[in-house]
Amino acid sequence: MRKKEPISPYANKITVRHYLGRYWQFYAMMLIPLCYFLLFKYVPMFGNILAFRHYKPLGGPYGDRWASGYKVWPAPFRYFEQFLLKPEFWTAFKNTLIISVENLIINFPFPIIFAILLNELRNLKLKKFVQTVSYVPRFVSTVVVVSILSELLSPTMGILTRLIDQVFGVGRIYYMNEPQYFRMLYIVTDMWQFTGWTAIIYLAAITGISSDMFEAARIDGATRFQQIIYITIPTILPTIMVMFILNVGHLLSLGFEKVLLMQTSTNMAVSDIIDTYVYRYTLGSSSPQYSLGAAIGLFNGIIGLILVSSANFASRRLTGNSIY
Repeated sequence: MRKKEPISPYANKITVRHYLGRYWQFYAMMLIPLCYFLLFKYVPMFGNILAFRHYKPLGGPYGDRWASGYKVWPAPFRYFEQFLLKPEFWTAFKNTLIISVENLIINFPFPIIFAILLNELRNLKLKKFVQTVSYVPRFVSTVVVVSILSELLSPTMGILTRLIDQVFGVGRIYYMNEPQYFRMLYIVTDMWQFTGWTAIIYLAAITGISSDMFEAARIDGATRFQQIIYITIPTILPTIMVMFILNVGHLLSLGFEKVLLMQTSTNMAVSDIIDTYVYRYTLGSSSPQYSLGAAIGLFNGIIGLILVSSANFASRRLTGNSIY
C-alpha cells in the first residue's frame, strides 16, 4: 500500500499578487471610501497640534510658535487652561450633557419600538406607506425644519400655539423663546426627523431573523407579544448594542445647526452648547481664537473616546456584544 505523501502547508496558499489580480474590482471600489477616510478623517487629525500652538491666519497651517503659559499650567497647555477656567464653558458643557442624555433616553429606544411595530403590520400597502412617510423627514433640511417649527409655534399665526391656547387656555406663548421648552422642542424635532431613518437598521436586523423561530414559537402557543420579547429583541440585541455604543460616543456632538437656529438671547442659558460656544469664539468673533477652538475640539474628542470605550466595555461585560 502506497503511503500518502504529506501535503505541504503552502500547497493551497494563494499569493497576495494572485489574490489582488483575482479580486481587483473589489479593491478598486474600496479606493474611493479609503481616500475619503484618509483625506477627511485621518489627515485632519494632524490639525490637533493647533491646540498647543499659537495660530494666525497668515502664519502657516500649524501655527507660528508653541503656546506660552497662561496662569498655572505650563506651556503649551495655555488654551486648555483658558477654556477650562471659564464658567461659560462649563455652562455649555452642562447643557450639552443634559440635552444629549435626555435625547438618548427618549430617542434611542423609539426607533427600536417603531421598527418592531412596523414589522408587525400585516397589510403590506399600509406598511410601505408608513415606511415612506417616516423616511421623508430625514431628507428635509434642518433650516426648513426649524422654519416650520417657528411658523407652527408663532404667537400670532402659529396653528399649534392657537390650538394649545384654546385647549388649555395658557395664552399665546412664543415657545421658541422660552428656555423651559427648548430641550423638549429639540428632542421632539429630532424624533420626527430621524426615527424612520434609524429604524431602517433595526428593520434590516429583524428581517434577518429566521421565520422558523417564529413558527416554532406559534406552535408552542406564544403570543405575538411574547415572540417580540423572547425572539425579536434578543436576536437584534447585538445591533441595538452597537447603535447604543455609537450614540454614546456622540453625546458631546449635538446638531450644531439646529441648536444655532433655535437659539435666541432669551433661551441662551439652556441652549448654549459646546459647539455654539466654539463658534462664538472662532468664526463668530471679531478676533477669532482658532487655537482655543482646536483645544476644545480635542477635549471633546478625548471625552468621546472615553465614553465609547466605557460603553463598549460595559456592553461586552453585560451582554457579550461589543464593537471591539
